[in-house]
Amino acid sequence: MLLVSLLLLTVQTRGGGTGRAGELVAIAVTPVQSLIVRVHRGALGFWANYVDWKSVRRENDVLRGENEQLRVQALQAGETREENARLRRLLVLRDRLPLATVAGEVIGREAGGWVRSLTVNRGRGDGIAQQTPVIVPDGLVGRVVQVHRGAAVVQLLNDPASTVGAVVQRTRTAGLVEGDAGGALRFKFMARDGASVAPGDLVVTSGLGTLFPKGLPVGRVVKIEDKGSALFHFAVLAPAVDFSRVEEVLLVTGQTTQDVAALFPSDG
Repeated sequence: MLLVSLLLLTVQTRGGGTGRAGELVAIAVTPVQSLIVRVHRGALGFWANYVDWKSVRRENDVLRGENEQLRVQALQAGETREENARLRRLLVLRDRLPLATVAGEVIGREAGGWVRSLTVNRGRGDGIAQQTPVIVPDGLVGRVVQVHRGAAVVQLLNDPASTVGAVVQRTRTAGLVEGDAGGALRFKFMARDGASVAPGDLVVTSGLGTLFPKGLPVGRVVKIEDKGSALFHFAVLAPAVDFSRVEEVLLVTGQTTQDVAALFPSDG
Protein backbone atom coordinates (compact mmCIF):
# COMPACT_ATOMS: atom_id res chain seq x y z
CA MET A 1 0.00 0.00 0.00
CA LEU A 2 2.89 2.33 0.79
CA LEU A 3 4.41 1.56 -2.63
CA VAL A 4 1.15 2.27 -4.44
CA SER A 5 0.81 5.55 -2.60
CA LEU A 6 4.30 6.57 -3.59
CA LEU A 7 3.64 5.70 -7.25
CA LEU A 8 0.44 7.71 -7.28
CA LEU A 9 2.23 10.64 -5.69
CA THR A 10 4.89 10.41 -8.39
CA VAL A 11 2.28 10.43 -11.14
CA GLN A 12 0.57 13.40 -9.52
CA THR A 13 3.83 15.29 -9.26
CA ARG A 14 4.91 14.62 -12.84
CA GLY A 15 1.53 15.50 -14.22
CA GLY A 16 1.49 18.74 -12.36
CA GLY A 17 -1.43 17.55 -10.32
CA THR A 18 -3.98 19.36 -12.58
CA GLY A 19 -7.11 18.33 -14.31
CA ARG A 20 -9.32 15.34 -13.93
CA ALA A 21 -6.40 12.95 -13.64
CA GLY A 22 -4.92 14.92 -10.78
CA GLU A 23 -8.20 14.88 -8.93
CA LEU A 24 -8.48 11.13 -9.36
CA VAL A 25 -4.95 10.67 -8.09
CA ALA A 26 -5.63 12.90 -5.11
CA ILE A 27 -8.81 10.96 -4.31
CA ALA A 28 -6.91 7.67 -4.51
CA VAL A 29 -3.91 8.85 -2.52
CA THR A 30 -5.68 10.62 0.33
CA PRO A 31 -6.91 7.51 2.22
CA VAL A 32 -3.51 5.91 1.90
CA GLN A 33 -1.78 9.03 3.12
CA SER A 34 -4.18 9.25 6.05
CA LEU A 35 -3.47 5.63 6.93
CA ILE A 36 0.27 6.22 6.75
CA VAL A 37 -0.04 9.27 8.97
CA ARG A 38 -2.15 7.34 11.51
CA VAL A 39 0.29 4.43 11.54
CA HIS A 40 3.20 6.80 11.89
CA ARG A 41 1.54 8.71 14.71
CA GLY A 42 0.59 5.44 16.39
CA ALA A 43 4.17 4.23 16.20
CA LEU A 44 5.43 7.50 17.60
CA GLY A 45 2.82 7.37 20.36
CA PHE A 46 3.72 3.78 21.24
CA TRP A 47 7.41 4.64 21.36
CA ALA A 48 6.74 7.71 23.49
CA ASN A 49 4.62 5.65 25.89
CA TYR A 50 7.32 3.00 26.05
CA VAL A 51 9.97 5.60 26.83
CA ASP A 52 7.69 7.14 29.48
CA TRP A 53 7.05 3.69 31.00
CA LYS A 54 10.76 2.94 31.16
CA SER A 55 11.38 6.33 32.76
CA VAL A 56 8.60 5.83 35.33
CA ARG A 57 9.89 2.35 36.12
CA ARG A 58 13.40 3.70 36.69
CA GLU A 59 12.00 6.43 38.93
CA ASN A 60 9.95 3.86 40.87
CA ASP A 61 13.02 1.67 41.34
CA VAL A 62 14.96 4.68 42.62
CA LEU A 63 12.11 5.66 44.96
CA ARG A 64 11.80 2.11 46.28
CA GLY A 65 15.52 2.04 46.97
CA GLU A 66 15.34 5.40 48.74
CA ASN A 67 12.32 4.27 50.78
CA GLU A 68 14.14 1.11 51.82
CA GLN A 69 17.15 3.17 52.89
CA LEU A 70 14.90 5.50 54.88
CA ARG A 71 13.17 2.52 56.52
CA VAL A 72 16.51 1.00 57.53
CA GLN A 73 17.72 4.36 58.82
CA ALA A 74 14.52 4.79 60.84
CA LEU A 75 14.90 1.32 62.35
CA GLN A 76 18.53 2.02 63.18
CA ALA A 77 17.61 5.36 64.71
CA GLY A 78 14.88 3.71 66.80
CA GLU A 79 17.27 0.99 67.94
CA THR A 80 19.86 3.62 68.85
CA ARG A 81 17.30 5.59 70.87
CA GLU A 82 16.21 2.47 72.75
CA GLU A 83 19.80 1.48 73.44
CA ASN A 84 20.65 4.96 74.68
CA ALA A 85 17.61 4.93 76.98
CA ARG A 86 18.63 1.54 78.42
CA LEU A 87 22.20 2.66 78.95
CA ARG A 88 21.08 5.88 80.65
CA ARG A 89 18.94 3.90 83.11
CA LEU A 90 21.82 1.53 83.75
CA LEU A 91 24.30 4.35 84.36
CA VAL A 92 21.87 6.18 86.66
CA LEU A 93 21.47 3.01 88.74
CA ARG A 94 25.22 2.41 88.80
CA ASP A 95 25.90 5.93 90.03
CA ARG A 96 23.26 5.68 92.78
CA LEU A 97 24.19 2.26 94.13
CA PRO A 98 26.28 2.30 97.34
CA LEU A 99 28.55 -0.50 96.07
CA ALA A 100 30.94 -1.28 93.23
CA THR A 101 29.62 -2.67 89.94
CA VAL A 102 30.95 -3.54 86.49
CA ALA A 103 28.82 -2.87 83.42
CA GLY A 104 28.54 -5.71 80.91
CA GLU A 105 26.79 -6.65 77.70
CA VAL A 106 24.95 -9.86 76.90
CA ILE A 107 26.79 -11.74 74.14
CA GLY A 108 25.00 -15.10 74.28
CA ARG A 109 21.79 -16.80 75.36
CA GLU A 110 20.90 -20.37 76.11
CA ALA A 111 19.08 -21.95 73.18
CA GLY A 112 15.65 -23.45 73.74
CA GLY A 113 12.18 -22.46 74.89
CA TRP A 114 12.89 -20.89 78.28
CA VAL A 115 16.16 -18.96 78.57
CA ARG A 116 17.84 -19.97 81.84
CA SER A 117 21.33 -18.58 81.33
CA LEU A 118 23.10 -15.68 79.65
CA THR A 119 26.71 -15.05 78.71
CA VAL A 120 28.16 -11.58 79.34
CA ASN A 121 31.36 -10.00 78.06
CA ARG A 122 32.97 -9.58 81.49
CA GLY A 123 35.08 -12.21 83.18
CA ARG A 124 38.02 -12.99 85.39
CA GLY A 125 40.06 -10.16 83.90
CA ASP A 126 37.39 -7.69 85.02
CA GLY A 127 37.33 -8.89 88.62
CA ILE A 128 34.28 -11.12 88.15
CA ALA A 129 34.03 -14.24 90.32
CA GLN A 130 31.54 -17.06 90.73
CA GLN A 131 28.36 -16.11 92.60
CA THR A 132 28.63 -12.46 91.51
CA PRO A 133 25.08 -11.00 91.52
CA VAL A 134 23.82 -9.62 88.21
CA ILE A 135 21.21 -6.85 88.09
CA VAL A 136 19.43 -4.43 85.76
CA PRO A 137 17.33 -1.32 86.56
CA ASP A 138 14.23 -3.53 86.95
CA GLY A 139 15.78 -5.85 89.52
CA LEU A 140 17.73 -9.06 90.02
CA VAL A 141 18.72 -11.13 86.98
CA GLY A 142 20.69 -13.93 88.62
CA ARG A 143 24.23 -14.88 89.58
CA VAL A 144 27.46 -15.83 87.82
CA VAL A 145 28.06 -19.59 87.79
CA GLN A 146 30.96 -19.88 85.33
CA VAL A 147 33.85 -17.47 84.85
CA HIS A 148 36.29 -17.29 81.94
CA ARG A 149 39.02 -14.78 81.20
CA GLY A 150 36.80 -12.44 79.17
CA ALA A 151 33.28 -13.78 79.72
CA ALA A 152 30.96 -15.20 82.35
CA VAL A 153 27.84 -17.38 82.36
CA VAL A 154 24.90 -16.04 84.37
CA GLN A 155 22.34 -18.40 85.90
CA LEU A 156 18.92 -16.72 85.71
CA LEU A 157 16.43 -16.75 88.56
CA ASN A 158 14.06 -18.97 86.58
CA ASP A 159 16.56 -21.83 86.45
CA PRO A 160 15.10 -24.67 88.61
CA ALA A 161 18.51 -24.94 90.30
CA SER A 162 18.36 -21.29 91.44
CA THR A 163 17.35 -20.28 94.99
CA VAL A 164 17.37 -16.81 96.51
CA GLY A 165 16.52 -15.69 100.05
CA ALA A 166 13.67 -13.18 99.84
CA VAL A 167 10.90 -11.38 101.71
CA VAL A 168 7.53 -9.93 100.81
CA GLN A 169 8.19 -6.20 100.90
CA ARG A 170 4.82 -5.29 102.40
CA THR A 171 4.50 -7.97 105.09
CA ARG A 172 8.18 -8.93 105.55
CA THR A 173 7.19 -12.60 105.19
CA ALA A 174 10.45 -14.49 104.62
CA GLY A 175 11.02 -17.39 102.28
CA LEU A 176 12.95 -18.72 99.29
CA VAL A 177 12.46 -17.90 95.62
CA GLU A 178 13.00 -20.91 93.39
CA GLY A 179 13.12 -21.27 89.63
CA ASP A 180 10.29 -23.09 87.94
CA ALA A 181 10.52 -25.52 85.02
CA GLY A 182 7.87 -23.48 83.21
CA GLY A 183 9.96 -20.32 83.31
CA ALA A 184 8.19 -18.60 86.23
CA LEU A 185 9.29 -18.17 89.85
CA ARG A 186 7.89 -19.69 93.05
CA PHE A 187 8.14 -18.14 96.50
CA LYS A 188 8.22 -20.78 99.23
CA PHE A 189 7.24 -19.59 102.70
CA MET A 190 6.06 -20.94 106.04
CA ALA A 191 2.28 -21.33 106.05
CA ARG A 192 1.92 -19.77 109.49
CA ASP A 193 3.80 -16.63 108.34
CA GLY A 194 2.06 -16.03 105.03
CA ALA A 195 -1.60 -15.54 105.84
CA SER A 196 -1.57 -11.95 104.58
CA VAL A 197 0.51 -12.49 101.42
CA ALA A 198 -1.63 -11.42 98.45
CA PRO A 199 -1.45 -11.11 94.67
CA GLY A 200 0.36 -7.94 93.67
CA ASP A 201 2.84 -8.06 96.56
CA LEU A 202 6.45 -7.34 95.60
CA VAL A 203 9.08 -9.86 96.67
CA VAL A 204 12.64 -8.58 97.17
CA THR A 205 15.95 -10.06 98.27
CA SER A 206 16.23 -10.48 102.03
CA GLY A 207 19.90 -9.53 102.26
CA LEU A 208 20.62 -12.47 104.58
CA GLY A 209 24.14 -13.74 104.00
CA THR A 210 26.70 -11.86 101.93
CA LEU A 211 25.66 -12.73 98.39
CA PHE A 212 22.75 -10.49 97.35
CA PRO A 213 22.23 -6.91 98.54
CA LYS A 214 19.01 -6.32 100.46
CA GLY A 215 15.98 -4.98 98.59
CA LEU A 216 16.61 -6.11 94.99
CA PRO A 217 13.25 -6.68 93.23
CA VAL A 218 12.76 -10.37 92.42
CA GLY A 219 9.14 -10.70 91.34
CA ARG A 220 5.52 -9.91 92.04
CA VAL A 221 2.95 -12.34 93.46
CA VAL A 222 0.49 -13.58 90.84
CA LYS A 223 -1.35 -16.19 92.90
CA ILE A 224 -1.07 -18.23 96.09
CA GLU A 225 -0.92 -22.01 95.93
CA ASP A 226 -2.69 -22.97 99.17
CA LYS A 227 -1.55 -26.40 100.33
CA GLY A 228 -4.06 -26.61 103.14
CA SER A 229 -2.39 -27.94 106.28
CA ALA A 230 1.04 -28.26 104.62
CA LEU A 231 3.98 -26.71 106.44
CA PHE A 232 4.97 -24.59 103.42
CA HIS A 233 2.87 -22.63 100.96
CA PHE A 234 3.93 -21.30 97.58
CA ALA A 235 3.27 -18.07 95.71
CA VAL A 236 3.70 -17.91 91.95
CA LEU A 237 5.73 -14.84 90.98
CA ALA A 238 6.00 -12.90 87.75
CA PRO A 239 9.72 -12.04 87.47
CA ALA A 240 10.60 -8.38 87.95
CA VAL A 241 12.95 -8.70 84.96
CA ASP A 242 12.01 -9.83 81.46
CA PHE A 243 14.96 -12.18 81.00
CA SER A 244 14.42 -12.50 77.24
CA ARG A 245 15.01 -8.75 76.77
CA VAL A 246 18.11 -8.26 78.91
CA GLU A 247 20.93 -6.74 76.83
CA GLU A 248 23.07 -4.76 79.29
CA VAL A 249 23.72 -5.61 82.94
CA LEU A 250 25.56 -4.56 86.08
CA LEU A 251 27.69 -7.19 87.82
CA VAL A 252 27.85 -6.43 91.54
CA THR A 253 31.45 -6.76 92.70
CA GLY A 254 31.07 -4.87 96.00
CA GLN A 255 28.99 -5.37 99.12
CA THR A 256 26.69 -3.22 101.22
CA THR A 257 24.45 -3.64 104.24
CA GLN A 258 22.10 -0.92 103.03
CA ASP A 259 18.60 -1.68 101.75
CA VAL A 260 18.67 -0.69 98.07
CA ALA A 261 14.93 -1.15 97.41
CA ALA A 262 14.36 2.59 97.03
CA LEU A 263 16.62 2.63 93.95
CA PHE A 264 14.33 0.30 92.00
CA PRO A 265 10.74 0.56 90.71
CA SER A 266 8.16 -0.66 93.21
CA ASP A 267 4.87 0.28 91.52
CA GLY A 268 2.56 -2.56 90.48
